[in-house]
Amino acid sequence: MTPPPARRRRTGANGTAPAHNFPRRGAVRRAQAITTYGVGSLIAVDHESFIVSGLDEAEQSWSRDESPRIYERRLARVLDVDYFRLPPASDDTSRDGLRVRRFPLMHSCPECNDLQRHRDFNPPAGRSVCGTCEVDLVPSRFVVACEAGHLAEFPYWQWVHGSTDRGATTAGQCGGKLKMRTTGRTASLRSILVSCTCGEASEASMEGSFRRSALKDLGLMCRGTRPWLGASSPDDGCGHPLRTLQRGSSAVWQPVLKSALSIPPWSNGRADPLAEHWDALREYDDRAHVEIYLRGVFKGKCPVPLDEVMAFLDAEREEDPDSETAPSFDHRYRALRNKEYERLRSGNDESEHSRDEQFVCETPLGDQSVLDPLGITGPMLVKRLREVRALKSFTRLIDAESTTNSKEMPLSERSLPWLPAMEVRGEGVFLRLNEDRLDAWEKAPAVAARVERMRAAHQRMLEQRANDPSRVAPSPATPRMVLLHTLAHVLINEWSLEAGYPAAALRERLYAADDMAGVLVYTATSDSAGSLGGLVAQGEPELLDRTARSAVRRAEWCSSDPLCMETEASGAGGINLAACHACVMLPETSCEHNNVLLDRALLVGTPDDPEVGFFVEVLRQ
Repeated sequence: MTPPPARRRRTGANGTAPAHNFPRRGAVRRAQAITTYGVGSLIAVDHESFIVSGLDEAEQSWSRDESPRIYERRLARVLDVDYFRLPPASDDTSRDGLRVRRFPLMHSCPECNDLQRHRDFNPPAGRSVCGTCEVDLVPSRFVVACEAGHLAEFPYWQWVHGSTDRGATTAGQCGGKLKMRTTGRTASLRSILVSCTCGEASEASMEGSFRRSALKDLGLMCRGTRPWLGASSPDDGCGHPLRTLQRGSSAVWQPVLKSALSIPPWSNGRADPLAEHWDALREYDDRAHVEIYLRGVFKGKCPVPLDEVMAFLDAEREEDPDSETAPSFDHRYRALRNKEYERLRSGNDESEHSRDEQFVCETPLGDQSVLDPLGITGPMLVKRLREVRALKSFTRLIDAESTTNSKEMPLSERSLPWLPAMEVRGEGVFLRLNEDRLDAWEKAPAVAARVERMRAAHQRMLEQRANDPSRVAPSPATPRMVLLHTLAHVLINEWSLEAGYPAAALRERLYAADDMAGVLVYTATSDSAGSLGGLVAQGEPELLDRTARSAVRRAEWCSSDPLCMETEASGAGGINLAACHACVMLPETSCEHNNVLLDRALLVGTPDDPEVGFFVEVLRQ
C-alpha cells in the first residue's frame, strides 16, 4: 500500500506563516466593546458562550484602518497611556474583530445528561454538539468569581463529593463521570441535580450554591484564574472567597469607564502628532530645550509650530493638582473636570475658530433674567462637542463606581501604551445654579440631615466592599451633588417627552464641588438622535425656563407615592431616598452614578417640610 504523501505546511505571502483564520461568532457594535462586551466579559452567541480575550495580541490582530487611533491628551495623561484605539468593526466586510475564547468550558448534554468539558464531547469541527447524541450542548449556567476580578469554572466535582481536594478535575480521583439533569418540577435551583457515576456520592442539587460561604465551607478559595488572558496566566496569591454567579449576571462584569471632553487648546487636533512625546517634553522647562528635542525627533520637520507646543505644555501644567506632590488618580481626574467646568463657563465662540474645532460653546441670545426665579444661571449652548470614553479596567461582584484600584482587573497581562475607547460627537446644554441661593439652601439643617443619611449609607457600603476600609475614598454625596444629579435626571426625562429625544440618547455630566455647581446634558449617541441641533435649541432661556418649570412640577408627584416620597431608604444599601423608576431614574447609559444618590425631595420638598426643596418657590407660583 502506497503511503500518503507528506503534508506540507501552508505558507502565506513571501513564504511567511499563514495568518490565523478564526471562525466568526456573532457581531457586536463598537460601543458595546466598551460598555457591554469589553475585555473579560462573557458573551452569548446563539447557544454558545465565550469570554472576550485580553489586549495582549490586539496590537497585531486589530487592523489599523479598521481600528484607528484616537487622541485625547487630557484623558490619556490621567490614565497613563499615550493614545486610545477604536475597537474593530464587526461588519461582514471587516477582516478581524474582537478575539474570544470559549468559556465556561464545562457543558452538559440535554439528551445523555453528561456534564464535562466541551472537548470531551468530541464535537465536529466548528460545531458545539454532543458527538454521540448530535444535540446542541448547553454551556454551564454557573461560574465562580471573586472580588479581585478573577473568574473560574463552577467546581461541580467538589460540590457533588463535598471534597476539599483543590487539585481534583471534573472526574476527580473517583473514576466516575458527572451527570446533570433537571427534574422540571420547579424553576428553582432545587430542580437542577448533579451526580457522579462513581457511586461514592449522592445526587446533589444546586440549591444553596449561591450562599456567600457555600464554597468556603468546601475549603475552596480563589486560585487567581484569568481565562480571558489564557489558561496559563494565573494571578498567584489571591485567596479571596469565591462566589457563585449566573453566567449572564451583570455582577460577572462591570466596566470602569473614564471620559473627558475635548476642550481648547486640545480640541482642534493640532496636538495629535505629539501624542507619544508629551512625557519627554514635560521634562523641559526651557523653550530652547523643547526646540532641540523636537528637531531631533522629527528630523527638523515638526508638524506643530514651537509656539503651539509651548502653549500645549502650559495648558497641561495648569491641570496639575496644586496640593499633591504625587497626585493620585482621583486628584488628577478631578482636575480634569475642573478645567472642563471653567471652559464651559467661559465658552468658545465658533466664529473665532476653524472648522476643525471640536468644541463650540456659546452664550444664548435670549434674556437670561427669566431664569432668575428658578435659581438657574449661566446657560450655555454647546453646539459642538467631542467626548472620548475609555475602558480603563473592569470589576466583578462589586459596583465599578464604588471600587478601589486594588480590585480593578487590567485588560492585558503586560502594560500597553493604549486603551480601547470610543468617541462621541454631539451637542449639549450647560447650566449652573445660583451660588448665593445654593449656599443658603444647603446650610439648612433639614437639607443637611437628609443628605447625611444618604452619605452615611453610601460610605458604609464603600467600606464593606473594600479590603482596607481605612483607605476608602469619601462618598461624593453632598447637598449640591444630590441636587444637581436629580435635576439632571428630571431634565433628561422632560426633554425625552417634550423634545422627542429618547432618554437613552441623552447623558449627564455633573460638576459638583465647593467651587462648582453645574450640569451638562448632552447627546450620548452619534446615531440619528445625535447632533441635529434639537438639544441646543432647548438651551435658549425661554425654552429652558418652561422646561425646568415643567420638570420640577412633574417631579412633585410619582405614581408610587406616598411610598416613594416617604421612604426612609431606597435603592441598594439605602443610598437613595425619594427616587424610583417611576419618577427620576434613567437608563444606566445616561447616568454617571448608576442611578444612586438621588432624591427628588431636594427639588420639590416633602409634605411635612416643603422648605427642603430647592425649587419650592416655583411650585408656589
